[in-house]
Amino acid sequence: MSEVPLSSIEGKMACLFFSAHWCRPCRNFTPKLVQIYTMLRNTGKNIEIIFISLDHDETSFLNHFKSMPWLALPFNTSLRRKLCSHFGIEHIPALIPLSETPSGGLGFEDDVVKLVEEYGVDAYPFSAKRRGELEAMDDARRQGDNRKALQQGERDLMHQDLTNFVVQEKISIADLTGKTIGLYFGAHWCPPCRAFTKQLMEVYNELKILRPGSFEVIFISIDRSKEEFQASLSAMPWLAIPYSDTATQELTRVFAIKGIPALLILGLDGKVLKTDGRTAISAYGATAFPFTESRVSEVDEALRKEGDKLPRQVNDPRHSHELELDMAKAYICDECLQKGRHWVFSCKQCNFDLHPSCVEESN
Repeated sequence: MSEVPLSSIEGKMACLFFSAHWCRPCRNFTPKLVQIYTMLRNTGKNIEIIFISLDHDETSFLNHFKSMPWLALPFNTSLRRKLCSHFGIEHIPALIPLSETPSGGLGFEDDVVKLVEEYGVDAYPFSAKRRGELEAMDDARRQGDNRKALQQGERDLMHQDLTNFVVQEKISIADLTGKTIGLYFGAHWCPPCRAFTKQLMEVYNELKILRPGSFEVIFISIDRSKEEFQASLSAMPWLAIPYSDTATQELTRVFAIKGIPALLILGLDGKVLKTDGRTAISAYGATAFPFTESRVSEVDEALRKEGDKLPRQVNDPRHSHELELDMAKAYICDECLQKGRHWVFSCKQCNFDLHPSCVEESN
């Protein structure tokens, strides 16, 4: 391992990389940073990174540094701790871009690890100005035609065919034109996702019969491995962005997805109609299509009027207790054994439920 003078970074955009081999997030982030660094250097960007080790011993330092194509501060120097203190390093990994102040002194930006993770090579030159530009671009994308985020020219989308094989096919924007689109963020390891997938599948299949060609779902996987992704896809009749596609990270970032399952509804023009499509699907099913706020309000009002016409309690000769009017997302009627949704006459003591129409017929 050779030494280089500090003057070798003069005139370059320099970053200090605080990391350690014992730190799993550091080990996960380092390959991403190596890839970005290599891409920037290959395209002529004058960037240099200096590794500041927080390892406990020199062997660990060397094991960590051998995967890095940039410079490193020697392990046996007290300057490492002084730099941590000077730059206020409270957690690692941390990537601190150095800059020149208006007076010609040395300045620095805030930690940009999150910025790099979210935007990759586009985050360069890692400045507050660049962060603002990227956030403005994301905001513009949220307001615009989001179908373009699903493809650049054409993008491979996957689906499970009838023979249970995963296939890929080219999907163009023309194939999505005229459809309401659900962007479904989920994962196989997430029990609420598996439960919601069943609800969404019922609505999807119902709309294929009632409104053919009007609704499409695109799955955006938050799975932790390709095997989990394949398990997710095996239970779905709709399209999916391939596991390794960069669109997954972009869409998750642009729409600030913080929890799953999440379902965004895009209108016919590709703009976001509803950010909480999951609630609309769970509460109203296919009745709420195309899942706009106005349609959900219409369904709400229709249900309210329907409820106003129903008695608060009924007595049914087939049950010994009084039945109370209630609202349920889903139930099985104990008279006709068919699924029910919304209004129900129920005995919570006995878990006995009747459709309002079945009560009326028996009385």
